[in-house]
Amino acid sequence: MLRLFLLLILVTFSTFLQASQHPNILFILADDLGYGDVKCYNPESKVPTPHLDRLAREGMLFTDAHSPSTVCTPTRYSYLTGRMAFRLNYRGVFTGVGGPCLITEDRLTLPQLLKEKGYKTACMGKWHIGMTFFDKEGKAINKNGLEAVKRIDYSRPSSDGPIHRGFDHFFGTVSCPTTDWLYAYVDGDRIPNPPTQLLDKTPLPKHPYSRDNRRGLIAPDFDLEEVDLVFLKKSIQFLENHAKENKDKPFFLFHSMQAVHLPSFPAKAFQGKTEAGPHGDFIFEMDHIVGELMKTLKRLNFDDNTLVIFTSDNGPETLTTVHMRKDHGHDPARPWRGMKRDQWEGGHRVPFIARWPGKISAGKKSDQLLSLTDLFATVAAIVNANIPKDQAEDSFNMLPVLLGKQGEKPIREFLLQQTISLALSIRNGNWKYLDHKGSGGNRYDRARLKPFALINNAPNAPGQLYNLKSDPGEKDNLYFKHPEIVKKLKAKLEEFKSSGRSVPHRTERK
Repeated sequence: MLRLFLLLILVTFSTFLQASQHPNILFILADDLGYGDVKCYNPESKVPTPHLDRLAREGMLFTDAHSPSTVCTPTRYSYLTGRMAFRLNYRGVFTGVGGPCLITEDRLTLPQLLKEKGYKTACMGKWHIGMTFFDKEGKAINKNGLEAVKRIDYSRPSSDGPIHRGFDHFFGTVSCPTTDWLYAYVDGDRIPNPPTQLLDKTPLPKHPYSRDNRRGLIAPDFDLEEVDLVFLKKSIQFLENHAKENKDKPFFLFHSMQAVHLPSFPAKAFQGKTEAGPHGDFIFEMDHIVGELMKTLKRLNFDDNTLVIFTSDNGPETLTTVHMRKDHGHDPARPWRGMKRDQWEGGHRVPFIARWPGKISAGKKSDQLLSLTDLFATVAAIVNANIPKDQAEDSFNMLPVLLGKQGEKPIREFLLQQTISLALSIRNGNWKYLDHKGSGGNRYDRARLKPFALINNAPNAPGQLYNLKSDPGEKDNLYFKHPEIVKKLKAKLEEFKSSGRSVPHRTERK
């Protein structure tokens, strides 16, 4: 009996020691932020981003990082699971109380993996991977639109939200905070202040970037211009409480922004702060929030032992891109072709900055090919966790790159991408094959995007092949000029689809 007791003490102490040695992790995900929206990526940006620029100076900036999808719901699924969302065959994104959660109960998530290693986990902000709410008869709703929101029985908890998928704490919104049919905050698995009336758009700002909020139901405490500052307050509260109550344990905080998704409603404190209009002000607010989170880490003495990662869920919105180019000479997608929803680079090549004092050398740049799916395997390597063979099937370990131990050899040989329509592409080195015609998302024969349509030099080709080294603007479709490369990449894409994975089968870490 004594031997068993001593063994339990030893195991408990060993778990505590391992947890105390692991870094804290702060993952900040901006929404619809383009590669060209950030000064350290685009010197011609018309919006100052001093806090992100500083983060890049103190860490590593990736120039070839990509969101798994060109829209938000599948990207968020893929980041949290290390698996491409097209494997679910789910098309589109959620609005209102659409669901159920795309992450099934048997799917290991990043926060679950970290909880097993002693982490306290929290998600603050936009969820958008699906949640189930119920009506008065206890029936699951799982539908988009206003009528579905009207059916919610707010006395009943949700059954498949963030706190059921690995997060200890959640405060945020079901879908896009200021766009979709439900304008109310979720705290844990409930909506404590239910919506009581239809959204009145009359007092809201009127400008080219304000036209993306549906007339849904709104709660009395929901101010569309202050949403991101509410998320910031909740993240700071989590960090402060952690410092008081769990300072000997590491934390994983997923700060999921509304900024800079349309409508561009910067908080009152940021209105008119830039010379790039309301959307420029919104980007400036987003950068300020990054700065406040970094200040909080320093104030609470978390700074030296926290891995901070900042990125975006996809490229810039079409309306944003069109008007920012026209009205302010600012190109959110610069220097790439395309924008949100497009398979071209502007739709999914995103800012990605990582800072980890003492581990990541300051001021470094990396041209390693990276997907947000890779966060899963990278974090697993950091905490020395084994990934089950049937999980994180599209996630590569990028820790050697972060630590400067990889050299020139690429970790990722291939990169998969998907659009809102489930159109797919595959990348190998400089070669990029799109297994479809057109953008895979936006319609460039429509008036708004016609000025950005390029001449199609291979109109009869069923797909597209580009060499990004010689043609970064994806203007010259080489489909017919290099049939052997098309054949090779299409075959590899089919292999990754049929096998259910793009990562080789893993061997268990000793």
